[in-house]
Amino acid sequence: MANKMMKHKLNIPGPWYCTDPDDDNGEGCIACNVCYTGAPEFYKEDEDGNAYIYKQPVTPAEIELCMEQLEACPVASIGKDG
Repeated sequence: MANKMMKHKLNIPGPWYCTDPDDDNGEGCIACNVCYTGAPEFYKEDEDGNAYIYKQPVTPAEIELCMEQLEACPVASIGKDG
């Protein structure tokens, strides 16, 4: 489960987030590129290749796509509050 206390600084406000790569709980982004290649309209990469939320999903289809990325993340660094 993503650590909501270690959100990436570039996430836009909202319920969806990616964790900072420096999360010591082993849930930090490892720059695997799964999310930002699978849903590039919502996830972007910073200068080090770590993911952050660029756009919050709103529609059921958008939420489903982002949920697929959350479930595919190998280190559980994608989270959703609520």
